[in-house]
Amino acid sequence: MPQFPPLPSWDAMHPLLIHFPIVLLLIVPLFAVIAAFLQPPRNRPYLTVALLLLLLGTASLFLAASSGEQAAELADRPGGVNAVLTAHESLASVSKIFFSALSVLFMGLYLWPWIWRRPQSRKAFILPTVAFIAIYSV
Repeated sequence: MPQFPPLPSWDAMHPLLIHFPIVLLLIVPLFAVIAAFLQPPRNRPYLTVALLLLLLGTASLFLAASSGEQAAELADRPGGVNAVLTAHESLASVSKIFFSALSVLFMGLYLWPWIWRRPQSRKAFILPTVAFIAIYSV
């Protein structure tokens, strides 16, 4: 029976985990743009995929940041390395806040037709979606 290699420690997982939020969060605008060009309700599947990718990407961002914090505790910090790691940690914190806020914003955009219990017109949908994409592109 083949034996699997042991799992790396949590701090060693950081280089592996960081790629999930990068890829997932880069794909979200693609589905949002496709949804913006389609007429409601035909755009719902694309919005659903965009929301799921955004939520998964944000959750994986928190996991990657957690493993990165563990790895930073073990890292040697000679010379300018400390400044680079401090900036890296700061960007991770900003990213967690930014994508958490975007997740809440997009969840509101997604749930808007059900909250107001009326069908969504194309004009009422495209402006918030384009605004979301513009904010996301920051």
